[in-house]
Amino acid sequence: MSKILVIDDERSIRNTLKDILEYEKYEVDLAEDGKKGLEMVKNTDYDIILCDIKMPGMDGIEVLEHMNEQAPDSQLIMISGHGNIDTAVESIKKGAYDFIEKPLDLNRLLITIRNAMDKSNLVNETRILKKKVSKKFEIIGESKAIRNILEMADRVAPTDARVLITGANGTGKELVARRIHDQSNRASGSFVEVNCAAIPSELIESELFGHEKGSFTSAVKQRKGKFEQANGGTLFLDEIGDMSLSAQAKVLRALQENVISRVGGDKPIKVDVRVVAATNKNISAEIESGRFREDLYHRISVILIHVPSLNERIEDIPLLTKHFIRLICGEYGMPEKSVTDGAVIELQKITWTGNVREFRNVIERLIILCDRQITAEDVQKFAAPLK
Repeated sequence: MSKILVIDDERSIRNTLKDILEYEKYEVDLAEDGKKGLEMVKNTDYDIILCDIKMPGMDGIEVLEHMNEQAPDSQLIMISGHGNIDTAVESIKKGAYDFIEKPLDLNRLLITIRNAMDKSNLVNETRILKKKVSKKFEIIGESKAIRNILEMADRVAPTDARVLITGANGTGKELVARRIHDQSNRASGSFVEVNCAAIPSELIESELFGHEKGSFTSAVKQRKGKFEQANGGTLFLDEIGDMSLSAQAKVLRALQENVISRVGGDKPIKVDVRVVAATNKNISAEIESGRFREDLYHRISVILIHVPSLNERIEDIPLLTKHFIRLICGEYGMPEKSVTDGAVIELQKITWTGNVREFRNVIERLIILCDRQITAEDVQKFAAPLK
């Protein structure tokens, strides 16, 4: 049941609102002044707070300012019999959902509460979704190698230093890039990912820099590229070692000048982008063979982070097992399955050529095919790698 707190110094108004709102199936608490209301918020999460403005001691505007800190997810509706346009504007500017004058119009009040409740529900759903997303991209492990990576990522995140992440396929290079973004001053901006290996060389420039209408046969309208989409945020160039030399030259210019041009256009466009790159290739060998520009390498590798293979950190397998069981069972909406110590030992014996990506797939397979408990025999039967 949705909870509403009514803060008003007039007992008759408090009691009338309580009767009306409880009739509408809301759970209602009452506070006779701002101080009491702030104390109640410390112990209870309210979806909606109705607050009078003119009250003895602490007025409604002061309560509103405190509520923004103590109950940022609650929707505050300010009510007053002494209101004017200036008061309403000040309330909204300071974070109130709405302002209603006394005597209260019952229909307007109930409609405002319903709309505010919709917003409150949306805030809660967004928070839950963010938690799910953050768990999906969480870096799991307590090995020395993982601790070093987390420490390095957290140290460089607040800067705008460019980072090159190396490691085999499936080791979790994207997770490191996302952590750097999430811990950075750009966290409120976009995290835009480009898989350079998955885009044909003739299309990579359009993908990165966008194109103007008519610049090539299928360019039926103007399109922003990934650099523009990531403006103010982070651009993750995954598998940058597979990028064509012509695209490398344009990326180098963009990094040097913070300026791009769309394909088919000559107008310079300023961009503010932090670039984090990743590759599974030996970049030194790629430079020697002429497939990668050395000057671009020096531009993107201010900080180097190497992600070890899963076989190099098998001590993290128990934690990874529990993490993926919890995550995958949650995604399937099924009870969480248990796993025996013997099963974990068997998982540690496997050579994981596909690293954490392969490991997650095996755990998903075990969850689907096994009973309530995953045993060593189950791992031997269902987790065997391809011969």
